[in-house]
Amino acid sequence: MQSFSLEKASGKKCYMLAARSLAIVWADTPRYWRWMSLPEFSEVAELLDVCWLDISGKINTSMLSPDTNYAAYLVFTTKSRTYGFDHQSAEGAVGISGHEKNTQIVFLDPEAARRHMYQIVPRRTGFFNQMADILRREVNPPPSESEAQARYPQQRSDGWIEVELGEFFVKRGQDVELEMSLMEVKEGNWKSGLVVEGIEIRPKEG
Repeated sequence: MQSFSLEKASGKKCYMLAARSLAIVWADTPRYWRWMSLPEFSEVAELLDVCWLDISGKINTSMLSPDTNYAAYLVFTTKSRTYGFDHQSAEGAVGISGHEKNTQIVFLDPEAARRHMYQIVPRRTGFFNQMADILRREVNPPPSESEAQARYPQQRSDGWIEVELGEFFVKRGQDVELEMSLMEVKEGNWKSGLVVEGIEIRPKEG
């Protein structure tokens, strides 16, 4: 339930952990998730309705190329009727199993992600226009440092969408279990419409 490939540019190892190999909370409850077969994949998981979104995968670092900085990406798409992600971020995490992991803010709705990105408004002149700008900044304050570093969905060449969950440097001779996760359990709002292909682990550029 995982596929192996080599990165063309570097020849380093890449892995795709299929949805069936991931730990998805409530995945075997038909009310919450549905498993579907697609022509190009054995099975993908469609989110029907949950308030507790928790997806994780594991891989041993000995399977990866040494002295390489890797990133993990959730690979997914969305249905025409998707809800629960437009105003809500999730938490991505990557690290050694059983240890504290580095976390970051992740957005799953491509349109909502663009709306959350802070945009500079041209400075306007005149007392009332300046007051309007001040009020706008109070209502829509600049993002926090963690929000400014949030990860946003990107379109893939294969038609799917990916979002980075985090990164990890694999040392030579290292043999530990690496865990990657996506979680949104704090707000308790219901979510639907996500279709999960898997988690891809590949070398990160730069």
